[in-house]
Amino acid sequence: MRKGIAVLLSSLLLALSVQVHADSEAAKDRIEKGLQAINPQIQVDAVAPTPIDGVYEVTIGSEIYYVSGDGRYMLQGELVDLKERRSLTEPRRASLRAKLVEEVPEDQMLIYSPEGEIQHRITVVTDIDCPYCRRFHRHMDEYNARGVEVRYLLMPRAGVQSESYDKAVSVWCSEDRLAAMTRAKQGADMEKRDCENPVKSHMALAERLGVRATPTIITGSGDVIRGYRGPDDLLQALEATQSQAAAR
Repeated sequence: MRKGIAVLLSSLLLALSVQVHADSEAAKDRIEKGLQAINPQIQVDAVAPTPIDGVYEVTIGSEIYYVSGDGRYMLQGELVDLKERRSLTEPRRASLRAKLVEEVPEDQMLIYSPEGEIQHRITVVTDIDCPYCRRFHRHMDEYNARGVEVRYLLMPRAGVQSESYDKAVSVWCSEDRLAAMTRAKQGADMEKRDCENPVKSHMALAERLGVRATPTIITGSGDVIRGYRGPDDLLQALEATQSQAAAR
């Protein structure tokens, strides 16, 4: 008798699982069609259920939106668990940012590593001609001395037809990229060079990460520290975000 009940329950759970999956796929299709009807260029990365019945999480790059299952209504903002008193949105954003950055091979970045043990690894979206980016770069030895590895992604804010873009490409195409970056950040005249380079892909990634200004610092956990931070201030911010990420 018990065996028969167990088999029945197992069958019901399997049927329910299949139905939930089918409902989710149908909702995903409706949501994607609804969004693309507004803007055909929208590329939806994923659609997933939320704790709220009939509301789905839609991810586009590192941006998160909440859309009704019929694809008609959309909410933009934080989804907060009032009982737990915590945001459900920001941890998801952080994990998406971390994943996007992890997909970039290290040989496609400019990396300044400490001589000793790495305590923190950060990815910095930078513009050679940005004053605060230059100020940040002046402290590179001090960041490294504190165990911080800095990995640069290049985002010339003036666009691909700009001198800043040409400088970024010239730095990448130099024999010693790190030394060339330092010279460029110091305002030195750069010999114009050209070669296969990742600058456009860096710019596209920065857009998917939601970066609007430079410097933007992304931690290993995907948390964002915006703007210039001096060595001690940066280390304090990194330790704080590390603790917050561990508590999530």
